[in-house]
Amino acid sequence: MMDTFRSPLSTRIGAGLAALGLLTAVGCSSGDADTSGSEQSGGEPAALSITPEDGAAEVRPDLPISVVAESGTITDVQVAIAGLEAEGANEMTGTLNEDKTEWTSDWTLAPGSEVTVTATAENGDGEETEVVSEFSTLAAEPGRRLELQSNFPTSGETVGVGMPVIVNFDLPVQNKAQVEAAMEVTSEEPVAGAWNWFGDQMAVFRPEEYWQPNQDVVVNLRLAGVQAADGVYGIENHQLRFEVGRSQITRIDSDTKRMLVERDGEQIQDFPTSLGMATTRAYTTTSGVHLTMEKYDRLVMDSATVGIPEGHPDYYKLDVDYAVRFSNSGEFTHSAPWNNQLGEANLSHGCPNLAPEDARWFYENSYMGDPLIITGTDRELEVDNGWGYWQRSWEEWLDNSATGEADNTGEAGTAGSPFSAAE
Repeated sequence: MMDTFRSPLSTRIGAGLAALGLLTAVGCSSGDADTSGSEQSGGEPAALSITPEDGAAEVRPDLPISVVAESGTITDVQVAIAGLEAEGANEMTGTLNEDKTEWTSDWTLAPGSEVTVTATAENGDGEETEVVSEFSTLAAEPGRRLELQSNFPTSGETVGVGMPVIVNFDLPVQNKAQVEAAMEVTSEEPVAGAWNWFGDQMAVFRPEEYWQPNQDVVVNLRLAGVQAADGVYGIENHQLRFEVGRSQITRIDSDTKRMLVERDGEQIQDFPTSLGMATTRAYTTTSGVHLTMEKYDRLVMDSATVGIPEGHPDYYKLDVDYAVRFSNSGEFTHSAPWNNQLGEANLSHGCPNLAPEDARWFYENSYMGDPLIITGTDRELEVDNGWGYWQRSWEEWLDNSATGEADNTGEAGTAGSPFSAAE
């Protein structure tokens, strides 16, 4: 379940949303609402309207809730979904305009839910008027329900300073700007960041620069009610919490054949290595900004997985220890006790070879998302090869965002809007 991040009361009013997942909004006003307690000794009672109107059914979940004070000022808005307690992620927030006469929900509503909106306003004498609107939202149809398939990192993990947020969906997303706007990233140390899409089912968030080390990051995937494609709605919200650990940046130079490890700004290791022999493209180590992705204490390396099948003159199959992956083209750092020219010649099939104890140290001291920067070869890392997302400049990254805008991870909300246009 997701936690809600609130802005100051002067700009936002939290509305308790008892919902496990999505949020859906629509429109009309409630004129026959309960105004008990509004009799006053002086001044006209405050007047309120709510959209969607009381009694509305099959309201589109991807339209906002609106509360308008025709007279008086809004003092409170609560949004609840029947049967669920309003806790943390189930809170709906909204934005109140400067003169406190209009409140609009920030997020979409859960499909197929019963919603109650309770709004309060007061007149100049401080006397209150309460209006209630109860309505139901359109259900998401089977086969047209967008769900989260997987994400990296997962909650509770400690990651390196280069770690992106990777979200994979089970269905294609056409309305990418709306889905981007529904995914909120906040961090203790604010940065500018943005989403890019790799195909129609994978979105990746990356900050402009590496994360500051030793901080918590929270990702609120407010997907419930977002219309991801025509008639396809998100059905559940999710929250991801992870920790950015110490800063560890590794640099490998093909020319010097050295692997230098820097921890929190200080060099702590200098290992001899041997990179790809570069007799073919497959045997050429990729240059660029890589990220460590996963690691194995023992791994079978089979050239058939990179297009060199058994029976080919260059075929190999090796058992290696302390393997740390940094691309999807078969590249790992690993122990290579058979290579007696570490630091002297590049003789591998593409992987940086290390002495057994050096490989073990790197294996034991690597987090997922640690930057590993390789220079000196003529094979450039592709942006979609593994997690090569830092290969794009920040300007290119923003150009490839559906909203075209950066998020500030120190503030609530996102660039763009999760709502679809009303028909």
